[in-house]
Amino acid sequence: MKDEDTRYEAVRSRDGRFDGEFFFAVATTGIYCRPSCPAVTPKRENVRFYATAAAAQGAGFRACRRCRPDAVPGSAEWNVRADSVGRAMRLIGDGVVDREGVAGLAVRLGYSARQVQRQLTAEVGAGPVALARAQRAHTARVLLRTTALPVTEIAFASGFASVRQFNDTIRAVYAMTPSALRAGAPRRSAGSRTAGIPLRLAYRGPYQSTALFDVLAAEAVTGVEETTGERGHRTHRRTLRLPYGTAVAEVDERPGGRPAGRRGGWLDARLHLTDPRDLTAAVQRLRRLFDLDADPYAVDERLGEDARLAPLVAARPGLRSPGSADPEEFAVRALVGRAEAARLVQAYGKTLDAPQGTLTHLFPEPAALADADGPLGALATALADGTCRLDVGADRDAAEAALLALPGLDAPTVAAIRTRALGDPDVGPPGEAVPDTWRPWRSYALRHLRTPAQAQAQTEIPAQAQDQGVQS
Repeated sequence: MKDEDTRYEAVRSRDGRFDGEFFFAVATTGIYCRPSCPAVTPKRENVRFYATAAAAQGAGFRACRRCRPDAVPGSAEWNVRADSVGRAMRLIGDGVVDREGVAGLAVRLGYSARQVQRQLTAEVGAGPVALARAQRAHTARVLLRTTALPVTEIAFASGFASVRQFNDTIRAVYAMTPSALRAGAPRRSAGSRTAGIPLRLAYRGPYQSTALFDVLAAEAVTGVEETTGERGHRTHRRTLRLPYGTAVAEVDERPGGRPAGRRGGWLDARLHLTDPRDLTAAVQRLRRLFDLDADPYAVDERLGEDARLAPLVAARPGLRSPGSADPEEFAVRALVGRAEAARLVQAYGKTLDAPQGTLTHLFPEPAALADADGPLGALATALADGTCRLDVGADRDAAEAALLALPGLDAPTVAAIRTRALGDPDVGPPGEAVPDTWRPWRSYALRHLRTPAQAQAQTEIPAQAQDQGVQS
């Protein structure tokens, strides 16, 4: 949606399809908004458009308190794009700049810090520091309004280097002090540290939550994850290994917000973190697992033009392609199958310091499995020593080539890993010709070709892997 007049029409019609795809700012008020903001539409001559919230903030605009533009779904463009900018945006979203700095981001991308700065500024209107700053501000707002953590602790948990930097950023982005931002939040007791952080995980457009929860329920590995409740009202819970600690995440199946068939809404979630600095990383892992940054309008429009897919798209608009909460974990599971994965969890997974019901372990790290015989040992070694990278900034083609070079990983298994672990929306069936018009959404096309009954009985993990355990 490049044309600014077209963007203005989206603003005039308060079109939620474009929330997160671009932002608009009003020169006379100094405020930036999401396209669906319910406020009175500003005059065209006063409107400025930006690719990211960080770019709007960098131009001196503050976030609208009414539409909360910092809380929109992420742009689906970054999942589609496999270039350095797309990879950089995924890494920044995962908190790499906060943990490793711009130099660390550049090393992961294979470019100089100056090149990364130049590419991001040209493409999205903001460099890595500004993008990370906008994300830190959003993390701080969530913690201020949902936890009883001291303000000083929130500053460092959000990734700020100092309390002064934290205070200045919150004032600049929200035109409020941290204390004022917290004042309007529901009162929470000190015990909220253990009650978990409540979240709303926003998505755009229709969302077929039941179909996605069917997949997660069918492939749940005992000790690491579970799906409980009746279909349509389930909760998916799982453990997470994060940069600073661990977490137990809970996500409810029933969508919240506006009716799921139109403008979008959210999934209710809760995070039990051992270290609040992991909030951003944990949220991004859940967003990838539940494919919450997808653009269902673009997917359904393209696939609905195909005679074979049209009735399937009409029956299940907004069907998502599930991702993974831990790419390396998914690769191992794709290789060994569900039953063997559960055995590996009990034998090699780290026990949680505070188990929660059936959730007792973290999935074992690749290094813990590197001594295994056969294909499992080869895969674990490649993941542990970096020969094969599956993180959010990995080059997808290079990762696929590295996986195919390993013993025991056939093309269907690698395609499943590329789809789920690497979040690639455009993976076709290996060795099969499919219409080129399905691009760049072939992963979604294959999801549609499964009937609802098949979706309950099968998972994205290749069928042969479910039955063939690899012994360690």
